[in-house]
Amino acid sequence: MSICFIFSFFMFFMSLFLFFVSLYFMMMDLVLILEYELMNLNSNLVFMSILLDWMSLFFMSFVLFISSMVIYYSMEYMQGDMNMNRFILLIFLFVMSMMFLIISPNLISILLGWDGLGLVSYCLVIYYQNIKSLNAGMLTALSNRVGDVGILLSIAWMMNYGSWNFIFYLDFMKDDFNMKIISYFIILSALTKSAQIPFSSWLPAAMAAPTPVSSLVHSSTLVTAGVYLLIRFNFCFNLDLMYYLLFISMMTMFMSGLGANFEFDLKKIIALSTLSQLGLMMSILFLGDYKLAFFHLLSHALFKALLFMCAGCMIHNLLNNQDIRLMGSLIYSMPMTCTFFNISNFSLCGFPFLAGFYSKDLILEIFSMGYMNMFVYLIFYISIGLTVSYSFRLSYYTLFGSFNFNSLFNLSDYGFVMLKGMAGLIFLVIFGGSFLSWLMFSSPVYINLSLNLKMMVIMLILIGLILGYEFSKFGYYDELKSKNYYYSNLFIFSMFNLPILSTYFINYYFLKFSNFYYKSVDLGWFEYFGSQNLFSNIIINSKYLQVLLNNNLKIYFILFIIIVFFMII
Repeated sequence: MSICFIFSFFMFFMSLFLFFVSLYFMMMDLVLILEYELMNLNSNLVFMSILLDWMSLFFMSFVLFISSMVIYYSMEYMQGDMNMNRFILLIFLFVMSMMFLIISPNLISILLGWDGLGLVSYCLVIYYQNIKSLNAGMLTALSNRVGDVGILLSIAWMMNYGSWNFIFYLDFMKDDFNMKIISYFIILSALTKSAQIPFSSWLPAAMAAPTPVSSLVHSSTLVTAGVYLLIRFNFCFNLDLMYYLLFISMMTMFMSGLGANFEFDLKKIIALSTLSQLGLMMSILFLGDYKLAFFHLLSHALFKALLFMCAGCMIHNLLNNQDIRLMGSLIYSMPMTCTFFNISNFSLCGFPFLAGFYSKDLILEIFSMGYMNMFVYLIFYISIGLTVSYSFRLSYYTLFGSFNFNSLFNLSDYGFVMLKGMAGLIFLVIFGGSFLSWLMFSSPVYINLSLNLKMMVIMLILIGLILGYEFSKFGYYDELKSKNYYYSNLFIFSMFNLPILSTYFINYYFLKFSNFYYKSVDLGWFEYFGSQNLFSNIIINSKYLQVLLNNNLKIYFILFIIIVFFMII
């Protein structure tokens, strides 16, 4: 029995157990905090704390369920890999770090889980050892280090309270200066982990990891850690701060939705869609509804994991090719995978009665009932339209367009283990949203909107469909048009130049200055006033002395004659 099957089996049963425990906690309205004192340092108690409430147990059960399906799926996807066991153990470590983060009400134990995620994600991104993976891994690791420093600084500031159990201080210390500083650092950490502007560039770069890893990272682990942390800390944000952060998260949602419409890499499109959904979660969180953000976090985890698994199946079948322009008509050769892919895509768009619909529609309607300004309203709805646009474009290229790969090619749904892994998720993608809404919201949410606002979502979806169809008209062999299309949209292609700002902007000027310093100072003036000049002076003096020593008899006679001459005078 392989290590994949053992881990998958264990995680599946743990997820079922935690799900039923979370239902019990939810019904009984229980919160359980377990504390174990590790050490006492000048009246600062360092505890190992565990927080168990319905939210943490629910999230853990979802993470474990998705992980079990992904590990089962990896049995076939990573078949023939030389380091299969190492890969599975790294994924297990990754999931355990996330578990540690979810159950921690204590900043020190959160840091352990947070840093564990950062370190293991680096190991997974550079799993295929080439220069692209190394660059992506370094960008991922260094972007996340900013967040780690934010948590370290908040730990330092929390020493003023005498304990690092933030859960006790959030609500009633809201207006305290220390808690404000801590909340700023926590927000900085969450923005880096959840890849909000200006830290967005690492998320599409992290696509260098194997597809099962991408499926885990983008659904329920690494990128959702920041959102989950902010859900836990949401009580300590003041209104002004929340408006600023709402603007940041909305611009992230808009930017990634726009960028996905111009991208041709299958995995990058899905990565940008994750970024868009993270922006949506953050937006509703900063509008003050943390429960709704958590609801969308869970429903998004389901369909995004399945979306990546279907993409992995397609890439696997097309000899590791990721360019959507080369795909097409896959629905005839891979009907089962394409069915799963389409259902996930519909769920992402918010198609009625799928998982994504319940959270997304509720978010938009509750938002429409509020009193936000026109700019926020337009950005929100345009972003929803863009989601439909890139989803339709993706479906058109992969499922319905013309097949542009090798003319003699055999494609089929032969990966039965991969199909079983995906089939485990499809039921939750279809029914998950409805049972989550029944469980999480004990009383129905009353929505009171005018007909115009109610129809706004449908109008934007239809406009998005038309846009997606228009964007799909660019063929692979229309080279000139494709190049003009690329250069004219370079700003959007490059995510508002964020990858350039994160890499070139940070490296270039320092490297240029160091080159100048090396040539002009190190090899220039320092050499002249330092070792080189000293060396040349010693050589000149030694040459002079050498002349004296080699000709000492002549010099002796000349000196003798000069002395005699002076004596005579």
